[in-house]
Amino acid sequence: MNIKICGITRLEDAEKAVELGAWALGFLLWPESKRYVDPGVAAGIARVMRRKVELVGVFVNQPLDDIAALVDAIGLTYVQLHGDEGPSFCAAVSQRTGAKVIKAGRIIHAYDLREMDRYHTDLHLLDTGTADGTYGGTGKTWDWSLVARRKSKIPFLLAGGLNPDNVAAAIAEANPWGIDVSSGVEYTPGVKSAKKLEALFEAAGVVNVGG
Repeated sequence: MNIKICGITRLEDAEKAVELGAWALGFLLWPESKRYVDPGVAAGIARVMRRKVELVGVFVNQPLDDIAALVDAIGLTYVQLHGDEGPSFCAAVSQRTGAKVIKAGRIIHAYDLREMDRYHTDLHLLDTGTADGTYGGTGKTWDWSLVARRKSKIPFLLAGGLNPDNVAAAIAEANPWGIDVSSGVEYTPGVKSAKKLEALFEAAGVVNVGG
């Protein structure tokens, strides 16, 4: 199982996640996020972790120039677009930056999954949708049974309210390519718990637990 730990703000959390077998680390580079990390801090963490793990920058409705600049400054290998970006913008990000692209969708109904079919990105990320249109980070799950209606062949990351207690059931029901976890392994926004990280990786069946 490919595990992305998102909302990284501290080197010690990044190191712990990679020690446990993380596939990717996510940096919230949208200033309005409560897990926002200063790009300089993200670049410092990235310098240490480069070539050990994928480095994902998470953006929400931000200009292409800004995204490209941060990909270069931090050394991101993936760009995650978590806002209202359209398919053409996703393609432009890929062409401009050379980074792989993850398009996030906020899922409430089966219709939301069909909408994701328009996005021919490297990965999809299926997150919890809300009536107020919150851009992720809700800490709430969604109806994983809807994945059975998904037609797209693009691999997807399952997100939204995952934690050590429910991740095994989520993987069994949705059969994702990977999972994306943030609040479920935190003390407070942006500060991870080593014990929760260990419990998550163990529950997800990742073999690197224990170093």
